[in-house]
Amino acid sequence: MKTLLVVEDEKMIRRGICTIAKRSGVEIEEILECGNGEEALEIVKSRNIDVLFTDIRMPKMDGIELVKEINTLENKPIIVAISGYDDFSYAVEMMRNGVREYILKPVDRDKICSILTKIEAELADNSKKQKTEQDIGRQQIKYLLTNEPESKEEIETLKAKYDGEFFGGEYVVCCGCRKNDRRAPEDEEIIFIPGVGDSDVFIIEKEKFDGFLTSEFEECYLGISRPNKGIENLREAYMQACEARRAAFCMVKSHIYGDEAAKVPDVLIKQAAAYIEDAAMSKRLQLIGTGKTDELIAQWDRFFISVERRQIKEEHFEAAQERFIEDAGRTYRTSLTEEDYMELQMFRHTLLYPSIIEYRDAFMNWILKLNENIGNRDDTKQSDRKMQQALAYIKENYNSDINMAVVSNYISMNYSLFSFSFKQYTGMNFVNYLKNLRMDEAKRMLAETDMKVIEISQCVGYDNEKHFMKIFKNEFGVSPSEYRKNMQR
Repeated sequence: MKTLLVVEDEKMIRRGICTIAKRSGVEIEEILECGNGEEALEIVKSRNIDVLFTDIRMPKMDGIELVKEINTLENKPIIVAISGYDDFSYAVEMMRNGVREYILKPVDRDKICSILTKIEAELADNSKKQKTEQDIGRQQIKYLLTNEPESKEEIETLKAKYDGEFFGGEYVVCCGCRKNDRRAPEDEEIIFIPGVGDSDVFIIEKEKFDGFLTSEFEECYLGISRPNKGIENLREAYMQACEARRAAFCMVKSHIYGDEAAKVPDVLIKQAAAYIEDAAMSKRLQLIGTGKTDELIAQWDRFFISVERRQIKEEHFEAAQERFIEDAGRTYRTSLTEEDYMELQMFRHTLLYPSIIEYRDAFMNWILKLNENIGNRDDTKQSDRKMQQALAYIKENYNSDINMAVVSNYISMNYSLFSFSFKQYTGMNFVNYLKNLRMDEAKRMLAETDMKVIEISQCVGYDNEKHFMKIFKNEFGVSPSEYRKNMQR
């Protein structure tokens, strides 16, 4: 059990019961105590209490009045009454008001241990039943997200079951991808259903919604429905959220509302239509392994830029990728390992990626790897020389505002090809390489100089001292100042 509250005005008896509970063998996360009924009532109102031991005769508010007040609350603990009087009328009154056990003073250690053991088993059983009911409820709701109720009778049954609990008020449906694999929320105002299609679904009470967005989920890529009411409108809300999620994927925007995704002029859509025609798809496929790597990348860049600008509709993008993946899998099946083939198939599931940016980067890495494996004729020595040139430039300029676009432009190499080649050459991506270089230099300066942390931050390329300190601590587990102290010991 999580919490036990002992209410007794006699301090010695109260402390004795707490000690017995601690040594009972029952796992109790927290044991609270107080000396009167009024204080106990405030505690029960302010937090969840699993079990409450209470004396009957106390100042300010006696045990009987306390029990009656608790019975008006939504979350009621299991109550055990303690009395110094063998009075049958007291016992009857307490039991009538829902008291589970009645113990006479002086309290018996074995009796208390026995009661706690019994209650622990009951709480565990209730928790298991509640979880089972919640799982069944989630499965029913998951079904309703993607299926219409079969009859009016089914709708009425569902409304009777759910509308009073959650769907009676206004709610919104969010469909998306939890960034950085964040922990799922555990909240009574949020129904979390993972793995609906390629997305996770959150159903949130409308008045709690703003807090949801500003919590740890503010960086999630979400499509958000308009406010809805009633279980019968759940599927429509989900469809709104799905449409917005597709827009969020292409617009690279964390939160998109159902009616927010702006329409793209038909003329721009018509201009980009050529990129999804069979001839264009076939050309991108045939360029693989021909040695025309720059042209291959340029073709794909134009395609993805059109998707990002929403000149290619989300559904047309998905259909085009389906066709390409089907053709590539068939054409190059003998050149692919099982792992490569399965990775290719995963690109069918576009919404498993937060946005088109992450999808494009992963997809292009796969394309370039395939391009190399089946006979890329690029000059490897020339590529190595360019990588050495890039590393030298990074080493000389790591303390300035550089990024992958700056470096790839400096060595006159296509951005996507540079990203792929850099990782092949160094074993890590550009961002991590630059960060490691900066952190190594920061460590050296902390150990060998008396420069201030803010000065070191600027010297290694971070204008924002707090950002530098956060990255340093994430990397090494200590702050820059703590690292310096450790080195001086």
